[in-house]
Amino acid sequence: MKTINSIPTGKIERAAKLAKTGVKVGANYLKYYGSRLTKSKEEANETLQKDNAADVYDSLKTLKGSALKVAQMLSMDQGILPQAYVDKFSLSQFSVPALSFPLVVKSFKRNFDVSPDEMFDEFAKEAIHAASIGQVHIATKNGRKLAIKIQYPGVADSIESDLAIVKPIALKLLNIDRKAADIYFQEVKNKLIEETNYKNELLQGRAISEGCKDLEGVVFPKFHEEYSCEKILTMDYMEGIHISEYCALKAGTQDANQIGQYLWDFYMFQIHKLKNVHADPHPGNFLVDEDNKLVALDFGCIKEIPEVFYKPYFELISDEVMGDNIKFKNTLMELEILRPDDDEAAVEKIQDLFKEILLLITRPFRSDTFDFSSTEFITEIKNLANKMMNDKSLRDQDAGRGSKHFIYMNRTLFGLYNLMMDLKANNIKVNRYR
Repeated sequence: MKTINSIPTGKIERAAKLAKTGVKVGANYLKYYGSRLTKSKEEANETLQKDNAADVYDSLKTLKGSALKVAQMLSMDQGILPQAYVDKFSLSQFSVPALSFPLVVKSFKRNFDVSPDEMFDEFAKEAIHAASIGQVHIATKNGRKLAIKIQYPGVADSIESDLAIVKPIALKLLNIDRKAADIYFQEVKNKLIEETNYKNELLQGRAISEGCKDLEGVVFPKFHEEYSCEKILTMDYMEGIHISEYCALKAGTQDANQIGQYLWDFYMFQIHKLKNVHADPHPGNFLVDEDNKLVALDFGCIKEIPEVFYKPYFELISDEVMGDNIKFKNTLMELEILRPDDDEAAVEKIQDLFKEILLLITRPFRSDTFDFSSTEFITEIKNLANKMMNDKSLRDQDAGRGSKHFIYMNRTLFGLYNLMMDLKANNIKVNRYR
């Protein structure tokens, strides 16, 4: 795996790195106008998007941290980004350069006053996995194989400055007023602060694994507090292949259906029973072991679902609420989708839009079984997203609507849907968690 020897950690240094990327993007636009002489507008635009996405991603993967994490989050939501950006940003789940071993040693000495070779019987110098916030090495201790997650230097300290850098880009992409967006960015900031505290992740991992211990087909690593701290986390090494590799081999088979059912049950149990949910459902966080069981990893991002949000959110699944305009309007008010100062025309427009959105995205909850192997569902989601992005009247309303809890709840659902569709899972029993 390719390694790097330093990461920009200062606010000015990180901003300067992105400024250089802006220069490259500007040059790409010059090439675009030149290529219009020999290519169609569509061909030239596709090349422009690919070049810009590659340059932005190359910059973010060097910076690592919150900026890359936000890009990863955006890549999971259908219809928000052009496909070229989705393709590049989704690589942050697997394909970013790791820290060099001297920097790993430096991190251990800073946190434990010993090198990894002194702490463990064996410690692999090369990382087996590198993502946005940290990387993983294999080690052994007393005959036990372990996975050691090491946080990149400066990640926790640069959260606020990173969000300030990516905020203007996100506001433009999502068409949200800067003032209206503050509550959402605060929610993201709070979650990122939690994710950079590995002591917190250890406690959350133990709580989720204990709460879900009786679920069929889902297994969890054991965490080792004595070899963990705020920046380094030690857990059992779990054997298996990443779920994306598994999908490439077995999508649509009976085995994949079984994994899909385990995955669905895992999320429904957390949402409806624990009211705490693993809110980072991308392929890098799940393995499938040799017994065809689902292995859940990475518990840094756990979203608590407060009752004040849970109740109206899932009331929107019921025909009673969806079919009654007064109840529907009141529920949208509870969820902060409608505002007290909305005029009658705005209320009617927003109610019609959200009824269409909700009937679509809650479709898997509206029957006893659901087929994720059909492409129809994801195509409808993408088409609706495109319709919303191209509707000027909606852009004029601004997209800063809805409770802050929608951010991670929607991220969870769309991430889950993507995994289920990658598995081509069908005949999934929706309420088996009960």
